[in-house]
Amino acid sequence: MLIHPQKSCLLVVDIQEKLAPAIHEKEVLIQNSKWLIEIASILGITIITSEQYPQGIGHTIDELREVLPKDKYMEKTHFSCMSEPSCHKMIHDSNLEQIIVIGMESHVCVMQTAIQLKQQGLEVYVVADCVSSRNPNDKLYALERMRSCGIHIVTREMVAFEWMQKSGTETFKRISKEYLR
Repeated sequence: MLIHPQKSCLLVVDIQEKLAPAIHEKEVLIQNSKWLIEIASILGITIITSEQYPQGIGHTIDELREVLPKDKYMEKTHFSCMSEPSCHKMIHDSNLEQIIVIGMESHVCVMQTAIQLKQQGLEVYVVADCVSSRNPNDKLYALERMRSCGIHIVTREMVAFEWMQKSGTETFKRISKEYLR
């Protein structure tokens, strides 16, 4: 099943200030996530961001906050976005059937959100190079578990190329020049 730009949104889960320093390969996660967020913005893909208890864990890290839409933030205390009523409403109000998920931690908020999205009949794609956990084993087993639940495990380039659909357009040329070195 291919990702369609008109049917999908990017869900950025809990890439927050106080948790980020403990995340395995955090710089890779941040750079890969920023890359995908910027491409989604260029292509006009809806981007929704969640923050887990920001009063305690802090807000989304500045480097990503700079490139994320300001009007699509959701605060939550449930680990799964889909268990938090306001988050659930924002995601379903988007009327999109494909959800591309990035964020942290892979084995907690990302996984619980992805599984509940899948249970609610949506197509779910978790971007393996845009998720992480404090312990790399937790990421490994979370990806394995999500795959066994029917969630698609993809890479950021897979998502970008499926969103673009073809070469030869001005948008493809821009993205190719700026992001596909």
